[in-house]
Amino acid sequence: MNHLPGPYIRQILLILLIAALGGTIFWNLRFFVPALLGAYALYVLLRDVLHYLTGRHRWPAKPTAALLLLLSFIAVLLPLNWLFALLQVRVISLFQNSDQLLQNAEQVIRKVEVQYNLALLTTENIRNLTAWAVHQVQAVIGATVNGVALMLVMYIVLWFMLTEGKKMENAFFEALPMRHENVPFLRKHLNDMVWSNALGIPLMGVVQGFAALLVYWLAGVEDLWLWFAITFFSGMMPVIGVALAYVPLSLILLANGLEWKALLIFLYGFIVVGSVDNIARMWLLKKIGHTHPLITLFGVIAGLKLFGFVGFIFGPILIAMFILLVKIYHKEFDRGAA
Repeated sequence: MNHLPGPYIRQILLILLIAALGGTIFWNLRFFVPALLGAYALYVLLRDVLHYLTGRHRWPAKPTAALLLLLSFIAVLLPLNWLFALLQVRVISLFQNSDQLLQNAEQVIRKVEVQYNLALLTTENIRNLTAWAVHQVQAVIGATVNGVALMLVMYIVLWFMLTEGKKMENAFFEALPMRHENVPFLRKHLNDMVWSNALGIPLMGVVQGFAALLVYWLAGVEDLWLWFAITFFSGMMPVIGVALAYVPLSLILLANGLEWKALLIFLYGFIVVGSVDNIARMWLLKKIGHTHPLITLFGVIAGLKLFGFVGFIFGPILIAMFILLVKIYHKEFDRGAA
């Protein structure tokens, strides 16, 4: 009977101990996963600027890192906070009063049905759809309310990444259980993943939001910036995308008897904003990389449940990271590639 040598037994026991402790630590700190992802994403975006200023222009490292932290806060977090404040005041308060929301939804749909002799939804379907939407949005709200603490942790981690970035990067990649020739592959794909998700996805929302803002202004839509915020967030969602914004808005206008405004917004959203979406994605594909729409779609769905509104960015990063690890596994253990 064959027995495992003593060193192998000790190795297996040590691996099990490391996995148990690592799993325990991760489980208890899982709340901070978005903060770590956000810090790493901002670090990748700011790293070249930091190296340029400290290397070529000889700026001192810590003041430069502090300046970049401040600029990133102004450029990224303040606009996102403003958009979320708009949604919090109107949309979130509306979903918290789910009975009123149900009545409003039924009223809008019934007006359209009566005015145009249509049968869109039964009362039961309306109630089920509204109840599902309320449940989903309340789950997103619950995952978002802790955003202040997450942002604080994110910037603390980002500070150490910017001031000790090279040491931390070298230590991280040295500790990875993979062959050295695969490390450049991992570095490149991690960078591409961050650029395409952390920059590309929000940029899609911004482009489509401003493209739709024009027709909202021309049509005299009330709560103009609220609908811009809704379009921004829905624009980051692939496949369905900004239809989540302009279709409900068109139905509301239609129910209020503003047929030409409803038609204008629907056609503009379907034709113009949809074309902007395709052109912008082609540009992103050439400039900063491209994330497959299915990765973005499922990543957004998972990210919203896990992290709240910031899940629009971090959800796709998690799925892309999982796929990247599978590729690394094949490169490490595929005999044909060895």
